[in-house]
Amino acid sequence: MFTHAHHRDTHSVSDNTLPVPEAAEFLEYLLRTRRSVRRFRAEPVPLNSVAQLVWAAQGNVNEAGLRTVPSAGALYPLTVYAVAGHVEGLSSGIYKYVPRTHNLACLQESDHRDALSVAAFGQVWVRHAPVDLVITADFTRTTDRYHERGLRYVYMEAGHAAENVYLLATALGLGTVAIGSFDDDQVVRALHLPVTEHPLYIMPVGIPYLVL
Repeated sequence: MFTHAHHRDTHSVSDNTLPVPEAAEFLEYLLRTRRSVRRFRAEPVPLNSVAQLVWAAQGNVNEAGLRTVPSAGALYPLTVYAVAGHVEGLSSGIYKYVPRTHNLACLQESDHRDALSVAAFGQVWVRHAPVDLVITADFTRTTDRYHERGLRYVYMEAGHAAENVYLLATALGLGTVAIGSFDDDQVVRALHLPVTEHPLYIMPVGIPYLVL
């Protein structure tokens, strides 16, 4: 368990030391323990976990259609794909997450992790992870309203989504890593993405391989 400092009521105005967050609070615990994971066990990921992760990235939270991440103007330019290879209860393939109905729509059958790994300059964790989440953006959804400033808003939103995936993966006993090093055009071809969508993140997900 983490310990926390007892803070005094006599802090001077110039003393900027903050009390350490209580580790008993689950969110603070996740923030402390989240790490980038690149080695995974050769075990499948449960479908329920995949469902929770894609929901954390872009899921609806109410009937109005608001989602789990803040979005400029509530325009939601991001799309989340699951490139499944070893998921319990889910055939290998490329799936698009549909927030409105909370389901995965199968776009392509068969295992596409090898092609995605090649697009990511041969990063083996993309190939070895049971499932890879890919976050894309249609920038025009935001730039049509906010013009050049909208580019910044989209990148901010992608960061929010990726951090949600990190934290929930940690809560589920899983690991992930945010990958931004890849050939955009190759990712588009590997996943058969629409021309309007641009890949921003690849996030391999699996059970961490721990050396004891």
